[in-house]
Amino acid sequence: MKYPLFCLALVCTTLLINAQDDSLANSIKIKLPITSFIKGNVTEEVEIPVVYKTILKVNIKGEYWDTLNYNPYKSVALKFPLKITFNDSTYSSPIPFKKVITSRYGWRRGKPHKGIDIDLVTGDSVVTILEGIVRFARYSRGHGKTVVIRHYNGLETTYAHLSDIGVKANDTLAKGQYLGKGGNTGNSRGSHLHLVVSYKGVYIHPDYLFDFSEANTIRAKELWVTKKWTQPVYHNSKRLKNIDTYQTKAEALASLVKQRKVYVVRGGDTLSRISQKNNVSISAICKTNAIRKTSTLKIGQKLVLEL
Repeated sequence: MKYPLFCLALVCTTLLINAQDDSLANSIKIKLPITSFIKGNVTEEVEIPVVYKTILKVNIKGEYWDTLNYNPYKSVALKFPLKITFNDSTYSSPIPFKKVITSRYGWRRGKPHKGIDIDLVTGDSVVTILEGIVRFARYSRGHGKTVVIRHYNGLETTYAHLSDIGVKANDTLAKGQYLGKGGNTGNSRGSHLHLVVSYKGVYIHPDYLFDFSEANTIRAKELWVTKKWTQPVYHNSKRLKNIDTYQTKAEALASLVKQRKVYVVRGGDTLSRISQKNNVSISAICKTNAIRKTSTLKIGQKLVLEL
């Protein structure tokens, strides 16, 4: 009888704790009947410590919660640098096998590519990389069958070109939970997952926040995002350059101080090629050097680049 009575008392105590407010003491004393070979049936007082756990609930559905429109943030103006925080040090791979990136965030075929493309076969399972709540789960122009999940740090991740949507708006998902099947719907040239990371409507280079190697690590618990990491024109979709993260506001602000260098035009150079080589937008080159996008470059010509 000793253990069943103790378990019953423990359950009752737990219920009592949940029913009380924060004025409870650090422990609760209860009396239990215990059988002893020496003393016979006796009653002993047992002291059970009370552990208080504070759970901070973030209402991520409080603002701009729109389950019908892909981007409800069109009127939001953000101040840079942005601070993004994470509770985890790893994320869940969106696919259950090795990730092969076929196209990265950046300038592609004369247009901005605002996410990364991960190879898969139509019908492969896709899961959410972080826990959150489904804000959007429907067909979206260009993206085809799409799921958008809002996470507790304010980020949203988009899973596009799906062949099947396995969740609905307002569903709460754990990290690594199934959300649909990969596919080729919408404006797509083949089966793949188009993964987008954004914050209040502003697209962020996914590789700046997440390491897409097999380690599945988040680059830091706190990251500061500058405009450079939100503008595809500064990045090449064909290859990934070194990622320099800013883990303090001071580092982010220091990175905004522009450095100048002189570039000497070589044979075969175009404004587009110079822009891609040096991570400087064409418009910035033109503005700094007082030239037009249609200007003819000459071999040996010197251009000032603000990096």
